[in-house]
Amino acid sequence: MVIRTALVVTALAAITLAARAEDRSVLLNCKAMVERASKDMGTATEAELTRCRQIIREWALRDARTTVDEQGRPLK
Repeated sequence: MVIRTALVVTALAAITLAARAEDRSVLLNCKAMVERASKDMGTATEAELTRCRQIIREWALRDARTTVDEQGRPLK
C-alpha cells in the first residue's frame, strides 16, 4: 500500500511539474533554437524542436488572452 501511494504521489508530481508554465526565458531559448535549426540542420533533435514549437504555440495563445503586460499595465 505504501509503494502504491508513493507511485501515485510521484506520478502526480511529474504531471504537475510538466504542466507548470515556463518563464519567458524558456520561450526565448526555444525561439533561438528553432531559428538555429532552420539555418543549420542537425543542431537539435526532432523531440527538442517539437517541444519548443509547442512552447512557442502555448505562449502565443497565452499572450493572445492576456490583457496586461508583465508589469501589470494594460496592453494597447
